Amino acid sequence: QVQLVESGGGLVQAGGSLRLSCVAPGSIFSVSSMGWYRQAPGKQRELVAAITSGGSTNYVDSVKGRFTISRDNAKNTVYLQMNSLKPEDTAVYYCNAIFSGFLKWNYWGQGTQVTVSS
Repeated sequence: QVQLVESGGGLVQAGGSLRLSCVAPGSIFSVSSMGWYRQAPGKQRELVAAITSGGSTNYVDSVKGRFTISRDNAKNTVYLQMNSLKPEDTAVYYCNAIFSGFLKWNYWGQGTQVTVSS
């Protein structure tokens, strides 16, 4: 059973910062595209940011300029640095690892709550 372990969520005031971390097994991390998704109450899960195995990144428009995704292949960890947080960023954030080749996988973490107070 592959586990992605997230950490770093919490309660922060608007304008503050948080950094989320997600550790994945070394057997899959280096070749996986890694992503951060979020799901707010009553809303669909949405992709916030993603980074390929080669380091290319993409972001949803609402977080561009505020959030940064990065990866450390030596630590099998993907990060999401979140700055200038807004109340509308409040959600459960999920880490995702995906790979499509001869083998395929799509794994999720358990989620970490981020709450931004106004």
